Amino acid sequence: MAAQDPEGAPAGPGQRREQFGSRFLSDPSHVFHHNAWDNVEWTEEQAAAAERKVQENSAQRVCAEKQVDYEVNAHKYWNDFYKVHENGFFKDRHWLFTEFPELAPRPNQNHLKDLFLETEKGGLSDCRNTEGGPGLTTEQRSCSSASLRCETQTAPEGQTQKSSPLQMCADKLPGSSATYRILEVGCGVGNTVFPILQTNNDPGLFVYCCDFSSTAVELVQTSSEYDPARCFAFVHDLCDEDQPYPVPENSIDVVVLIFVLSAVVPNKMQKAINRLSRLLKSGGMMLLRDYGRYDMAQLRFKKGQCLSGNFYVRGDGTRVYFFTQDELDTLFTTAGLEKVQNLVDRRLQVNRGKQLTMYRVWIQCKYRKPLLPST
Repeated sequence: MAAQDPEGAPAGPGQRREQFGSRFLSDPSHVFHHNAWDNVEWTEEQAAAAERKVQENSAQRVCAEKQVDYEVNAHKYWNDFYKVHENGFFKDRHWLFTEFPELAPRPNQNHLKDLFLETEKGGLSDCRNTEGGPGLTTEQRSCSSASLRCETQTAPEGQTQKSSPLQMCADKLPGSSATYRILEVGCGVGNTVFPILQTNNDPGLFVYCCDFSSTAVELVQTSSEYDPARCFAFVHDLCDEDQPYPVPENSIDVVVLIFVLSAVVPNKMQKAINRLSRLLKSGGMMLLRDYGRYDMAQLRFKKGQCLSGNFYVRGDGTRVYFFTQDELDTLFTTAGLEKVQNLVDRRLQVNRGKQLTMYRVWIQCKYRKPLLPST
């Protein structure tokens, strides 16, 4: 799926954006001194008004025929979106490395180093338990790369193996020799991928990125910032269980989901997260930032745009869901991941020119795949 990203307000010339939760509005008269205020407390009256607004705009549902159209032709609506907006709709994600330092260069680029050292001590020889990263022996690195390059799936007896043009083997698979692998699902026009490539110069880094929209992927691939030696962009529907990812299970260090899961039909979210969880290495991280319940965007919907509870269709045919923390926790833990972070960012955004205030609600999550026990 693709994603519409509502964020990106700059911190100001020469200023480094503070991590969310650190800029508080203590004096209401100063509301227009900054572009945004973090962790803004809602009054009981404000919360009740938001709930009433959602009940009101959810009372009338989109007819069944149109709901089928939005699902069957979802790719068309997203392609049309990118054809209209191309790169112009999206803003820089100034918060990216502040909130997700896992994507930035670090002294020890691979966060699984301790696990690898323990693995060596334990004498494990399974490729899946010794993949990639500093501290590995030459033999182990070879084992890791071979696992990524040549893992295949065997169809049950009597069935034909459904292959994909993205399934590659040996040296044809991009990133097969990488020691740190990032996968962004719903990459859009590259507003996360390109900052990573520009900022993170780790020679062992390789970034995979995919989007539901072929138009978005084409925009990424034709960008002057796209480097096929360090990045591989491909079209993928994260809800299609029959469409394999071009990398094997247990091969990815970080999976990134930024304003993308909300574009998925709610009853398909769990299986999508389950598939992504299987791609993560032991100790690998899944990072998410998405719309929270009662965000301004949800309150602005009119009657007749609601598909199901907290799930809406925009005027351009793209869809969006608004989460609670508990819903996301259930999705990730059911997929076998452990909570590292699950926070609500209640932000007050300000339009200084028009003297307007806008209340935004976003949720940020980090969940880890459990470490394999050492022996």
